Parts: sequence; C-alpha cells; structure tokens
Amino acid sequence: MSDTGTWAGEWVTRRLGVRLEGTGTRELLGLALRRNPKRSHLLVSSVLGKHVPQRPATVHGTGLELGRRVREALGADGADRAVVLGYAETATGLGHSVADGLGAAACLHSTRRPVPGVPQVGGFEEEHSHHTSHLLLPADPGLLAGTGPLVLVDDELSTGRTVRNTIAALHRDAPRERYVVATLVDMRTEADRAALAKFAAELGAVVDVVSLAGGRVWLPADVLARGAALVAEFEASAAPVAEAPPAGSVTRVELDWPAGLPDGGRHGFTPEHRRRLEAALPALAARVAAALPAGARRVLVLGTEELMYVPLRLAEATAELLGDGGPEVLFSTTTRSPVLPVDDPGYAIRSRLTFPSHDDPADGPGPRYAYNVAGRAWDAILLVTDVAGDTDALHAPGGLLAALAAHTPCPLLAVVPDRRLAEPLRGPAFGSYAADEVGWLLQDLSDVTLEAPAEEREEAIQSGGAHYAESLPVEYQPSPEYQRLFHAALATSAHRVARAVGTVTEAVLAERGRPGRPPVLVSLARAGTPVGILMRRWARLAHGVDLPHYAISIVRGQGIDATALRWLAAHHDPADVVFVDGWTGKGAITRELAAAVAPFGGFSPELAVLADPGGCVTTYGTREDFLIPSACLNSTVSGLVSRTVLRADLVGPDDFHGAKHYRELAGADLSGHFLDAVAAHFADPALAAGVAADTAALLAADRTPDWAGWRAVERISEEYDIGDVNLVKPGVGETTRVLLRRVPWRILARRGAGADLDHIRLLAEQRGVPVEETDDLPYSCVGLIHPRYTRGATGADGKAAR
Repeated sequence: MSDTGTWAGEWVTRRLGVRLEGTGTRELLGLALRRNPKRSHLLVSSVLGKHVPQRPATVHGTGLELGRRVREALGADGADRAVVLGYAETATGLGHSVADGLGAAACLHSTRRPVPGVPQVGGFEEEHSHHTSHLLLPADPGLLAGTGPLVLVDDELSTGRTVRNTIAALHRDAPRERYVVATLVDMRTEADRAALAKFAAELGAVVDVVSLAGGRVWLPADVLARGAALVAEFEASAAPVAEAPPAGSVTRVELDWPAGLPDGGRHGFTPEHRRRLEAALPALAARVAAALPAGARRVLVLGTEELMYVPLRLAEATAELLGDGGPEVLFSTTTRSPVLPVDDPGYAIRSRLTFPSHDDPADGPGPRYAYNVAGRAWDAILLVTDVAGDTDALHAPGGLLAALAAHTPCPLLAVVPDRRLAEPLRGPAFGSYAADEVGWLLQDLSDVTLEAPAEEREEAIQSGGAHYAESLPVEYQPSPEYQRLFHAALATSAHRVARAVGTVTEAVLAERGRPGRPPVLVSLARAGTPVGILMRRWARLAHGVDLPHYAISIVRGQGIDATALRWLAAHHDPADVVFVDGWTGKGAITRELAAAVAPFGGFSPELAVLADPGGCVTTYGTREDFLIPSACLNSTVSGLVSRTVLRADLVGPDDFHGAKHYRELAGADLSGHFLDAVAAHFADPALAAGVAADTAALLAADRTPDWAGWRAVERISEEYDIGDVNLVKPGVGETTRVLLRRVPWRILARRGAGADLDHIRLLAEQRGVPVEETDDLPYSCVGLIHPRYTRGATGADGKAAR
C-alpha cells in the first residue's frame, strides 16, 4: 500500500488491465511498467529493499521468515547441510536473509560482474530479465559441489524457467537429491507448476517451492503492445530531467571494515563471515550515526545494485542504535532495471533518478536508476558502495552522488572494502633476492614447524595420509665434497645456462611482447624463480626492458594458487602473463598448469622453460637434458625460500600458499652467486650471437610438443613394476630432487653420461641407492622413488633399497 492507503498497483490495473490475485499478494506487491519486449509489467515488492524504500527491519525480517519456512521444509539436518543461492540483482540481500533464517547455511549469489582472477564455475540465463546472463563465481568452487540441499532464492516465481535453467546447469556438474525454491510470492500458472514437476521427475530430484504468498497475474492478450504504447506515451510527455548540480560536499563515512570480511556473497559468504559481521555491526552503525546531522528525522541508506545485504544490515543496526526516538531509517538500492515512473499514489514507482554506471561494468557503460528517492524529504542519504563502485564516474557531475545531493542537504558515502589481497613478499624481509628481482605471491610461514624426515613424509604420502605439499623435507645440508661438485658444475655449465636463458627470453619477447606492454614473468616457485630472475636480467641488458616478475605456487593434484592469480589479474592484464619454470620432467606440472588456469580466463597456459627434455612445451631455451646447477641445492640456491606449502589449517580461501624463509642458512646462501655467475656471460658477444642463432632456429621450427618424455616414463613405470608415473622422476633436475627430498629406490643413468651426473652419483652413494646404467633413455637420468615405501620394508633409516 502507498502512504495514502491506495494499493500501489491500481494504476496499472486500470490502464493496462493487469490484475493481481491471491491471498497476501497486494500486501507484498505493487505494479509498474517497464520498457521490456518480453514482459511489460513489473511486480514491485514493498519488502525487498530494492525499488521502494522500506524499514530495514521489515526487509531483513521478511527474509528471515522465509528462511525459517525453508528450514521447516528441510528439517534441521537438511537445513544445516544446505547452501543458499540468491539471484542477482534483486534477490542478493534476500538470499542472505534466507540464509540467516536457515541458521548455519553458507550463501552465494549470482553476479553480472566478472571479477578478474576468479574462475566462473557456472552460469545461466534469466529469460525475462532486462539483463539476462548470470555468473557464478565462488572463491571456493566446492561451495556448489556438495550433496546437501540447494536453496534458490528469488523475489518472485513467475514461470519457473530461470529456476529450471539454474538447476539444469548446476545438476550436470554436481547432482543433488533436493532443491528448494524460496520466493516471496509464487505467481505461477498451473501449467508452470506442472512444467517444474515434470522437470524434477526427469532430473530424478525433489524440487520444492516455499513462499510467503501465492496468486496469479492475469494479463490481457495484447499486454505487450499496450504496455509499450503506455510507456512511450508517458515518456514522451514527461518533463525533461533537470541536470543534477555538482555533488558538492560529500562526507565519507570511514567504517573501519573488518579485515578479510567479504562485502557480500558474490564469492561466497559463510556462517563464520556472518558471525564476524554480526559482531562488527554495532561499531559500524556507531560510525554511521555519528555522521548524521543533528536533528535528522529521515535517513535513507542506499545500496548499489548487487550490494544489498551489507547496506541492509548496516541500516538495520543504525536504526536499532538510534532507537525509537531517533530518525526514521529506510533502505533501498539502485538498479540496472529501467522502469517507467508515474507520480500517482496507485503506482509503485513514483519517481526515478537516472545516472551513469559507476563500476566499470563488463558490458559497457549504461544508465542506472534509483526509484522513489526524489520528491521525498531526506535529512541524510548514505550511499553504500564497494571499492569497484567508488570511481570518478560516481563523483562526476551528473553522477549518482550529484543526483542524490539534489535531494538531501547531507549526502554521505561509505565504501565497503572488498577482499583485500596481501601484497607480494620481497627481500630482504622474505628471501635473499633483491626486492626488485621478484615478488613472492606467498605468505610467510617461517614461524611454523613444517619439516619432517624424508622417510616419514614418504610413508605418509604413499599411504594416502598426507599430500606432499602439507609438509617440508628437512633441508639438505651439503657436505664439503658436494659443495665442491656444485661449484665445479656451475663453472662448467654457466655459459650453457646463460645461452638457454637468452634464447627463451628472446622467444618470449618475440611471441608474447606487445608494444608498450612487456610480458609479466610469473615463475613457478621455487625452481622457476632463479630462471625468471635471469630472464629479467637478460631483458634489461639486451633490450633495456624491465619485466615485472613474481613467483607463484602450483601444487600437483591441487592446482595453482587461485588467490595469487586473482592478485595478478587485479594488477596486470592476464594476457601479458608468461609462466616460467626451470625445466620439464615428464610434463605433469605442464598439464597441471593448463588445467588450473583454464577456468580463470585470460591467462595463457603456455609454460616457458629453460630446458624441455620431455618435449612438453613450445617455448624453451633447449631440449637437451643437462645439469642446471640450481637443481643441485634447495633453498640455498633459491633465495633461501622453501618449497611451497598448501595445508587447510594454514592457507585460507583468500590466502596465498605458504613458504618459509630460512634466514638461519644465510651463511651458506649461494643464490646470488649462482645468478651472478650465469649473468656474467650475458655480455659475451659470442654468446649473444649464439642466442640470436638459436632464437631464429627456434622460432622457425615446428615446436609441437611430442610428449616423448611422458611415454618413456610410462614405459619405465611398467618395466620396473612401479605402477605410478608420479614415482618416476625423469631428468637431471627431477632426479636431484628425488635424492634430496624423497626416498629413492634406484637411479637410471644413460650409458656414457658424463660430468653432468657427478653430483647424482655422489648423492646416490651417500643415500645407499644403486645407479643403474641403461640404454634407450631420452633423459640423462631418471630417479625412481621407492614404489611401496614403509620404514619396515626398507630399513629404519629408509636408505637401503630392496
């Protein structure tokens, strides 16, 4: 009902012949017209907090009641396992409120805003909407992969087609036994109800509908034509909209938003997030109350498009804090949806503010709207937006703030921080590399005890009790003899490494560089990181180009660090990112990388490596299997940084993967020495000529990966009855890792391999592992991890192989 007691749908019923029937529907809905060729009428909810300013307790309370009814339908056990999915943009706040009413449910809402670095795990179409495409972007894809009930929340259920589209899209990847559609009003025809029942039966699932009211919308046969004519008539006769004055003085309200708390369910909102928000609301509301002018009697809190829930809860908490004697606090939200305004008490949309979009939308700029704000006396209007919406367009003349300033003497702005990602770690605070050489997209776990003996780790890994990335091997401390081998190997191979560095860098610049847009090197920590630094040095010396360089974690079987990818996408064009590693073995990480970045969009899965003996990539310095001396040592040649760690109790959804900085090993650090020894050859004219020749040959060659290494690994696994290709580690670099980190079983060496394997032979001797010379090996050597390791089977020290 309008303030005059007239039902806010009478005008449309009288002029268009649209009739609304059903118990309770008129208390919840009004009617308006819109320019939409698919549906000319709009059901306007008075309790949703979108088009009609409403008391926030009423808006939230309505959602809570709907959530309680869903809980009754599901029972306690089903409700506790449920996940709530709200529809953008109108039902994002309602979805959250339903989750609140359910109790312990996580909440996600669809979005029309792509977010760089966040993979899309699903999407669907809303056929009658002004903007039809919905994206699903949970930070944790597992949120939609469970088997508990899925509760789909929308403000109205008109035909059920959107619900069917959604369930069909999600059910293909993660089937569930039960779905619940929660809606304020169920306005389906009998045919629509039958269609949903038929769909559920074909799916083999239960699909229930829970609503607060139900009824029917009766439409005349010519409703679309008559509606379009009415809209055209009133738009033609409408007075021109006066240009809004400049925004003038807008007061920012600094909320002191809790660190790491999401601003809504675009990427998921868990019960723990809800608890944190509830705890923070009193302090947040106090900051809003302090910003209100003295004697204020009427205040509007205005959310922006999909950002409904946090502004709603902030408005509710502010109203509670101010109490009955304080100002009336109302809540509504801006929208993309164009609706015809008619200043009549029997019409739901009395006024309209139009302003340009201000959040750099993916579908381009366009008009946005705020309804029923103009023409009312507001002592203050608090606009709540997120960081993406706090742009120059928001503050520009003719922007939203200017439009609001014309209707209140006190425009206020609160910007809710989105999920702030950590910044890269840099030396010397983390790692021994210089700060400009690399930014580590990692978190520092130096104070956490993660090391375990190789034997314990191997047994846990092979028994399925642990993943290799959940712990760290004890750092190998090289003997004097081994150190001498490292220095000898570096002296012998530095020129060869330098030539490969130059070749792969030139290939990257030629194929991935764009005018004024140098490639962004992203090395796979940690073996790829020295290579990335050397590539950066080559580009600077040879071309005067500074290539940004970061190190990122990728874990076999777990994928790449999604948070780090989000950071990269937020700071660089993903198309400029080039992933870098030291070498390929059989190609497992190459395949892991391709699979891991595919959902994110924009990132190329191509991997650039120094050496590609496995024939797995198209960008490389050489395909020879030779000793890269950085493989001989662990952290002491990798910036004193451990291998990366991924463990659920240490790495949260918005955290980078972890690693340790072994500061105590600074006295033995050879990281800088290795880089300088290789880079010293860059200025050699003969090397530059060799690089030019190698690059020309490389770019002209057919570099299609033949995966010869993978085939060899499969053959070796079968011949030696290992049964797991992950226990076969081909190449000098991977064999070195086996001897330093795992429990080796035996080493296969290509007959006649020379000094490149001196350090392999020494490590094998120290660990009591036989070296078996063999022919027909595409690598210089292959390390075999003990295939059925237990300490009892191989001796207490884990060194003797059967």
